[in-house]
Amino acid sequence: MMKILLGTHVSIAGGLANACLHAQNTASNAIQIFTKNQLQWSAKELDFNEIDSFKRCVLKDGLTVVAHLSYLVNLGSTDEFVREKSVAAAVNEIKRCRLLDIKSLIFHPGSNKHLTEDETIRQIALNLNEIIKQTEESEDVNLVLETTAGQGNQIGYKSEHIVRIIELLEGNMRLGVCIDTCHIFAAGYDIRTLQAYNKYMDDFDNIIGLDRLRAVHINDSLKPLGSNVDRHASIGKGYIGQDAFGFIMNDKRLKGIPLIVETPGSDNEHKIDLDILKGMIRE
Repeated sequence: MMKILLGTHVSIAGGLANACLHAQNTASNAIQIFTKNQLQWSAKELDFNEIDSFKRCVLKDGLTVVAHLSYLVNLGSTDEFVREKSVAAAVNEIKRCRLLDIKSLIFHPGSNKHLTEDETIRQIALNLNEIIKQTEESEDVNLVLETTAGQGNQIGYKSEHIVRIIELLEGNMRLGVCIDTCHIFAAGYDIRTLQAYNKYMDDFDNIIGLDRLRAVHINDSLKPLGSNVDRHASIGKGYIGQDAFGFIMNDKRLKGIPLIVETPGSDNEHKIDLDILKGMIRE
């Protein structure tokens, strides 16, 4: 039986080590966290005790941890205030990940309503280049571009957007990708049949490369195929339906890749989603 890394996005309210308690409550062996309050630009520095207690519980529980960057960050922005804040926040978050031994930081590429898509992609690459230069000592932290639904002026709703950013950064090996099932479905990629799912994965491999895949967000979609609306639903409760998630859970190409549920609700509701997914695994 292949090793499956499966879990949920968990809260760090009350301290980073509480993430481990949520992992236990949901029977997760992989989790995603915000390392700080994601609704604020700044964060107090991590102290030794907090870092140590988090790393100890992660090691004890055998958890794989990925982090998500604040949604305030917009690397597509040309507004100097937002651009500077976004670059600084990303740099700070990468340094926090390094201190916490977190190897992947996931983020939405960015948007800009005043630019063409190609210009926005170039702006994202420009800002990412600056971030990479400022975090050379943290080169073991992957910068993971998440696929998007295409809501508003988001970049990342096409695989071609992602690979273009990577190309503009000369294929830098710190750049990875996170597939979000709700987002790709809302962007128009159908994965509801085995044939359609395999076509998406084959195309992803041909365009971007599965060697860049660092995480998968497993979410059903409240909105229909091609809606370009980012609204997550519990597993089997949305327009994607259960079959697609069975394809994911049994896809040997995803061995060792953290599969993270970001569905609505509490630990109890997340555990229900995770139990449904585990029940789809064929021995």
